[in-house]
Order: sequence, then C-alpha cells, then structure tokens
Amino acid sequence: MQYRTLGHTGVQVGSLALGAMNFGSIGRTTQDEATAIVDAALEAGINLIDTADMYGAGESEEMVGKAIAGRRDDIVLATKAGMPMGEERNHRGGSRRWLVTALDDSLRRLGVDHVDLYQIHRWDPSTGDEETLSALTDLRRAGKIRYFGSSTFPAHRIVQAQWAAREHRLGRYVTEQPSYSILQRGIESHVLPVTEEYGLGVLVWSPLASGWLSGAVREGRAVTTSRSAFMPERFDLTVPGNRVRLDAVERLAAVADEAGLTMIQLALGFVTAHPAVTSALIGPRTLDHLHAQLAAAGTVLPADVLDAIDEIVAPGTDLAPHEKFDTPPALLDPSLRRR
Repeated sequence: MQYRTLGHTGVQVGSLALGAMNFGSIGRTTQDEATAIVDAALEAGINLIDTADMYGAGESEEMVGKAIAGRRDDIVLATKAGMPMGEERNHRGGSRRWLVTALDDSLRRLGVDHVDLYQIHRWDPSTGDEETLSALTDLRRAGKIRYFGSSTFPAHRIVQAQWAAREHRLGRYVTEQPSYSILQRGIESHVLPVTEEYGLGVLVWSPLASGWLSGAVREGRAVTTSRSAFMPERFDLTVPGNRVRLDAVERLAAVADEAGLTMIQLALGFVTAHPAVTSALIGPRTLDHLHAQLAAAGTVLPADVLDAIDEIVAPGTDLAPHEKFDTPPALLDPSLRRR
C-alpha cells in the first residue's frame, strides 16, 4: 500500500480506501461479511473507511461501527450527511439544525465519540455556505469531528466555500470526494485544478465506473453486476451512449492485456496516478471483490499506458455526462432558469 498525505491535514492515508456503501441491504452484505472485509482491508494496509448516514438508512454506519469495535484509533473514519433521511423535509441538507442532529445520529450508529472526517454529501443550494461552515466549525470545536470536507461539489461551489470560510473566519473544507474514472474524466478540467489550488485532499468514488471497468462488462457477455440489477438503464447495450462506453471498455481491455494488467488494476492505477488524487475509494461486496481490488494497491502505470488511455478517452471527457452528480441545479430544473 502506498501512503499519501490527506491535503494539508498531515494525516497519512492509503492510496486505496474502503467505501462501505455496499454494507447491508444495498450490497446484500451481512455483518459477518462486512467485518471480514474490514479485517482483510486493514490487514492489507487500508486505513481509511468511508460511509454515510443515508447508506441503507444508517445500516452501513451500524455495520462499520461493529466491524471496527476495539480498534477505532487505528482507523481514519469518515462519514457523510446531507442526503434525505426519510420523508421529513428538514431531515436533509446543510442547515445547522440538521447537521447537529445528523452527526449525533451517526456517532450513535458508529458507536464512537468522534469521526475524523465529516463530509457534506452534496451541495445544498438552499443553505448558505456561512450557515453550513459555521455549524461544522462548532462541531469541530466540540471535538465531535476532526476535519470536514465536501462531496461531489461543482468546482465553483468549492471555490465559493473556500472564500466564505475566509470571509467569515470559519473552518474550511479540507477534502473533496468526487466521482472519477477512466470513463468519467470531466473533473480533470474543473474540479481537480481547484482542489490542487486550495490544497484539498481528494477521495475519488466509483473508480470502476459502477462495474464497467471491473472486467465484468464485455462484448457478447451478459451483464450481471449488482448495479445492473437496480440501474438497468445504465447497462442497456441498446442505448447508444452505453455502446460508446462498451467500445471504450473493449479498447481498454486490450491495453490492459498488453500491459499484463487486469482491468481493475488499469482502472485503479489510472485514478491514483493523478497528482491531485489522494485515495481511490473501493466498495467491495465480497472478499473476492476486495482481493481483486487490493491487487491494484501497488500498481503504477507507465507513461505509454497512460498515453494509450488518453487516446481512448480524451482528458477531461465524460462518456456518460447525464450520470454526473455535480450538475448545477438550473441545468436540471427549468424553473431555475426562467424569470
């Protein structure tokens, strides 16, 4: 395992980190299986575990808490808040009212008295930066969190939050957690230059592009990934955009074969090669998945392989832009761009 400094925090984390979204009902993972995955990940040198309150409506946090019991201090523990937690309209977002409650709920589920990194799961356009940053700063002063960060923020909102922190003399986001893979490279043109400018640590999610880069999606083969079961439209190969992705995957597979790498090694080696990226979050459902992904921990792609990838998917290009989660709200809701 390679280790890198998380932004300017001084905290050392592995180039691979364990994402716990699949723990519980989402990934059909039992507590025993989740604990075994955590055990194996820690044994392999992973030291950051990332979860969120909305994963399984709190189930993932509970399972992570049980899996790390007795060894909390050896783990950089991260969770997130802001996504809806039920139908109540105020049980979501970035308000002080909700974040204080949401963090207490997360700490109870995790069975700990603090988390190392508390992240705002999505930018909340209805809440001002000062409101959110003020609440997070107070929670840090109370000792309930050590650092706080953002997740899937558009580049301009990352910049605005940094300026708001400076203007109001508040704590600032020290990390960003964006989606990044060979097939989704858009953040190279906007988000990653901003995180480098402000010295943010970057924890990238979906480096295997929801299974497209796992080796399981190939021409002439039935798609049986877990994601395809509840997001079939993203894997429907009659859709032209998905055909474009499949064509890219086939060409990438040839590059991997020639380099003597698995598709997973190629995919994870690619995202961790970017100088702005601190860690790639892997989200295994099984021990076999974990071991296949851990095999990429020491992968360093040579320049000719990185150049070959650039020829297949150009830098800064998203092959599935409609699946992005950082699109400005006005582009999705016509009422926001009409007088």
